[in-house]
Amino acid sequence: MAGTPMLPPNMVDGNPAAAAAPPTPGTDMTGICFRDQLWLNTYPLDRNLVFDYFALSPFYDYTCNNEQLRMRSIHPLDLSHLSKMTGIEFMVSEVMEPHLFVMRKQKRDGPEKVTPMLTYYVLDGSIYQAPQLCNVFAARVGRALYYISKAFTTAASKLEKVGYVDSEDEKTSLEPKSAKETIDVKEVKRVDHILASLQRKLPAAPPPPPFPEGYTPPSTAEGEQGPETEQAEPSVDPILDQGPAKRIKYA
Repeated sequence: MAGTPMLPPNMVDGNPAAAAAPPTPGTDMTGICFRDQLWLNTYPLDRNLVFDYFALSPFYDYTCNNEQLRMRSIHPLDLSHLSKMTGIEFMVSEVMEPHLFVMRKQKRDGPEKVTPMLTYYVLDGSIYQAPQLCNVFAARVGRALYYISKAFTTAASKLEKVGYVDSEDEKTSLEPKSAKETIDVKEVKRVDHILASLQRKLPAAPPPPPFPEGYTPPSTAEGEQGPETEQAEPSVDPILDQGPAKRIKYA
């Protein structure tokens, strides 16, 4: 830590009583990134000096208990003094020198009672505010809802376009479609005539094979009507189960 504690920028002649109250940082400052390259080139960034570097950022609150210890030339992270105070304080919770330092802002109500408020991290000399968990969930859900809504909008627009094109095709091709339907009716009649002539020339379907020994057919009405139904089906379509196709000569 630096030998001389750093004073707030609005101190007048080093007298706190003659200075106005320093501004408190906002709650949501996730869009801000602080980096002082001159300080990083002058001092090493380790666990002893990281608090002095953090105090230069706009995230620092000059009304915290750490600042009072700095004014008394006490290390601002001295837990033996901080535990006896109440109010806002900063603590270094995680350290991975020299790349990552996690700072936690918390409210102390007693020696063993603290309430976490915000979290900041120093990553390779750049200081950021970590977003709150509720904001992370809200952002993820909002992004998912945006893409879902966009997908439904795209699908709806494509369906409307397809229906619009179909309606236009029906209007523009009304006459050719009617002519095509007339041709299809003639083809259907021709196929019916061929099938009827085949039905007259082909022999009747053979009877069904007998039941195996020991088998008793059901006595219900459905069972009694079953063989008749099976025998009546070939009369509707005599081409089924007739073996290989026969060559038919037309006069």
